[in-house]
Amino acid sequence: MSRRIFKVMASDRMDGTAEGGDPRFEVLIVGMNGDLRGKQLPIGAESKIWSGDIRLPTSTQSLDIWGDDNDDITGLSLTIGDPDGMLVADRRSLAPMPWAPEGSMQVLASMHEFDGSPSFMDPRAILASVLERYASRGLTPVVATELEFYVMAGDWRETGRPSPPESLTYRGAPNGFQLYDMSAVDALDDYLKTLRAYARAQGLPADATTAEFGPGQFEVNLLHRPDALAAADDCLYLKRIAEQAARRHGLKSTCMAKPYSEHAGSGLHVHASIIDGQGRNILDAEGGEPKRLKSVTAGLLNTMREAQLIFAPFANSYRRFQPGSFAPVDLTWGSGHRGTAIRIPDKDGPAARIEHRVAGADANPYLLLAAILGGMLTGLDDELDPGEETTPSHMPANTARLTHDFLSAVESFRTSPFIADIFGARYQALYGDTKRKEALAHLRTVSDFDYRTYLPRL
Repeated sequence: MSRRIFKVMASDRMDGTAEGGDPRFEVLIVGMNGDLRGKQLPIGAESKIWSGDIRLPTSTQSLDIWGDDNDDITGLSLTIGDPDGMLVADRRSLAPMPWAPEGSMQVLASMHEFDGSPSFMDPRAILASVLERYASRGLTPVVATELEFYVMAGDWRETGRPSPPESLTYRGAPNGFQLYDMSAVDALDDYLKTLRAYARAQGLPADATTAEFGPGQFEVNLLHRPDALAAADDCLYLKRIAEQAARRHGLKSTCMAKPYSEHAGSGLHVHASIIDGQGRNILDAEGGEPKRLKSVTAGLLNTMREAQLIFAPFANSYRRFQPGSFAPVDLTWGSGHRGTAIRIPDKDGPAARIEHRVAGADANPYLLLAAILGGMLTGLDDELDPGEETTPSHMPANTARLTHDFLSAVESFRTSPFIADIFGARYQALYGDTKRKEALAHLRTVSDFDYRTYLPRL
């Protein structure tokens, strides 16, 4: 499926969505943490991209959240000479950069070894390998994402803390909860107008935009795609669009899972169904018992603890999982309950699907979809039982729980046969060891909370 590319209209540029200067071409790869790295070329030199002549060290995709290659624990950098890999660009992801000089373009690439094989570290390649398992069964996942993020004042570098945009405050304090509040949408209309212009220019299948609970928190829904790799590309591009639009207006966007202690966290919900070679939704219960829907739901619940590190990849991620919030803490499912880990919005017809509600906005969309679709596969291979359904009037007793602890999630990931099967044993070790270092650094760091609470009293 090719990405539709739209010219940025003059009216959009009047809103500041393009700048002067020489156009450029950016070839981008996705890192472990969903970060974008790559090279910038002048327009006219892009033939190097299509011929596979762009090189980057393969260790670029092993960098941790601080940008450290961790050669001491991975042995993938200087230990072996920090070898180059070859960037293989995906033409389907070619899109304009409406925030850059007119005519600028970007494209996503996958890291390959020089023998032509995809790097075991490349998140796009990991998702593609899961999709090959579906293709071998004559099946195609259909996927959509819903991304929540915060827009905040642009002085965060000076203050060291996030704060809502001034238009959403009164005497410096937030106006209150803004869920579905159109006045909050109106207050940031200029920003949202730019975001929509960028999405339109890139042909992103953006649908509804809504105000969420927190001050400056918004959700953008992306439409379903019968191409999970393209759906992950869409999500990643949306994150970049949100950031670039904020920069244009002197603001800051963030996909931190929990930027404010006192306000709601940001999630990344995934809707998924599966179609066969005739385009029929195999999860359609056709008015009867949704056995297949329940089975893939069970597969997701059975693998959720092992994959939680993918859904919550940072120390901050675990601050979302609070009892009484909309971030799930129990391994539950239900047809109409938004507090469950897996919700079934529809069981009949083409719209029959699951909604995975666990991941934070900080999740890498490629690894996230690989984990979800991998879990669903286990429910296709066997008929599984998800257990009792959660309803508005009934909560099953003694349900298993997600962990609230970063290091526990790391250890579950590192020892999981399911993770080794879906991500490969080498990537399991790389990702798990890197995240273990991050978790230990978090545990060793004495925070301001520690000083405020304990220093005066102990």
